[in-house]
Amino acid sequence: MVEKTGRPGYLQIADDLRTQIRTGSLAPGAALPSTAQLCQRYDVSASVVKAAISVLRTENLIVGQQGKGVFVREDAAASLEEPASSDEVMEQLSQMRSTLAVLGDRIAELEKAVFQEQKRSH
Repeated sequence: MVEKTGRPGYLQIADDLRTQIRTGSLAPGAALPSTAQLCQRYDVSASVVKAAISVLRTENLIVGQQGKGVFVREDAAASLEEPASSDEVMEQLSQMRSTLAVLGDRIAELEKAVFQEQKRSH
């Protein structure tokens, strides 16, 4: 059951499922309970369960198989045990900053072109 701690319910569910994966309660290759079962277990709506599943999918702990269900990845334990080094994190942040700068420049160019076009048509 999701507790009223101020922490969003979907994160509480993700934490609980992550702990089950870490401890082996949900072993590599094991199927997660269905969305309906998780809704009942945690007393939440399907959208809350789906958000929790999305968090774990983003963390590469689980994988969905169309029509079959959601399963713990075979290498999920390694993902939990090997946190990224600070150098790796800094490199990723640097890459993200660079990408954001490029996107910002592209958006600025698009806005400039759009606003110039609007001025000409008036």
